[in-house]
Amino acid sequence: MTFVTAAPAAECPRKDTLGTSRVLAVDAASYPRVGLKSFPQTLPLEDREVVLTFDDGPWPGTTPKVLAALAHECVRATFFLIGKPASEHPGLVRKVAAQGHTIAHHTWTHHNLKYMKPESAIGEIDKGIAAVETALHGAASTNPSTPFFRFPYFEMTDATLEGLQKRGIAVFGADLWAGDWIPMTPAQQLKLLTERLQLARKGIILLHDPKAQTAAMLPAFLRYLRDNHYRVVHLVPAAAKTVSDKAH
Repeated sequence: MTFVTAAPAAECPRKDTLGTSRVLAVDAASYPRVGLKSFPQTLPLEDREVVLTFDDGPWPGTTPKVLAALAHECVRATFFLIGKPASEHPGLVRKVAAQGHTIAHHTWTHHNLKYMKPESAIGEIDKGIAAVETALHGAASTNPSTPFFRFPYFEMTDATLEGLQKRGIAVFGADLWAGDWIPMTPAQQLKLLTERLQLARKGIILLHDPKAQTAAMLPAFLRYLRDNHYRVVHLVPAAAKTVSDKAH
């Protein structure tokens, strides 16, 4: 069983844009944990292929700017949303989805789950999932329509990881990041991120859409990707499978 399938991306109506080169459908049961910052393995990206991911939204002051930059270049990304702001701004959640981006999960309030009791950690995860599902579909569910999850601070426990794996929820780390939780100018952030990408050559990139410096930096970063012949890969969930579907 392969854990991803690829499909061509939709054509962009504007010429000379970065675009989205292909779509990867990720099978969470076959490949439950990706991202070299946290795990031994990552997605099977080719040289100069990147996946853009954004954490901690939605945030009205900055998420629309991020969406505008992505739309201008016909790029699709994955947004790991926090449940509480999703419940406060459901229209913005639906806007992210309507523009073709993948909606994933990042807990209810961004607590560090490593230091919570297991049942409390599960509650934080499930409350976040339910809030995002309510914003998207009008009904609460702890069975996510996109079974992708990222731990706040990349802090996790074996028990929580195993619980998510049994539920068929893929856990995403990252391969590189912009360090945009550290205050810096957009130009400084662009320099840091591009230097890291030159070394890594490919990977899952972590950004934060509530950060004003990231929203300001993003158009230039997308132009950098285009001008240096990088290709953007868009992630979507594969057909739902559980761990019991796998051959042992």
